[in-house]
Amino acid sequence: MAEVPDDLKYTAEHEWARVGGTTIRIGVTDYAQEALGDVVYVTLPEVGAKVGQGETFGEVESTKSVSDLYAPITGTVTARNDELESRPELINSDPYGEGWIVEIEAADPAQVDGLLDPAAYGTLSS
Repeated sequence: MAEVPDDLKYTAEHEWARVGGTTIRIGVTDYAQEALGDVVYVTLPEVGAKVGQGETFGEVESTKSVSDLYAPITGTVTARNDELESRPELINSDPYGEGWIVEIEAADPAQVDGLLDPAAYGTLSS
């Protein structure tokens, strides 16, 4: 069974969000990385890019498929994990740690309240 940490929020698209004030760190869940298989490439947005809730902001390419990444909230990209350019496999080996993808400064922090809690996400990924 996929790992679902209790301290995160989730989306139905199998992304996680770690809330730190108005900054949200985003990655793909353990369930998603298992479904993708070996990640070989990640397309990241530039720092300063504006993203809208539910809109595509990048892609994860694996040996099986290419999957879009969707922003869980509206905001501005304040950081991106450039380590993924040379080590995309971090998404597989440490999806909730070193495999994080971007950080977004929330335009409306209340959008986080609409994300799934661990229990609700757990029913989707089981």
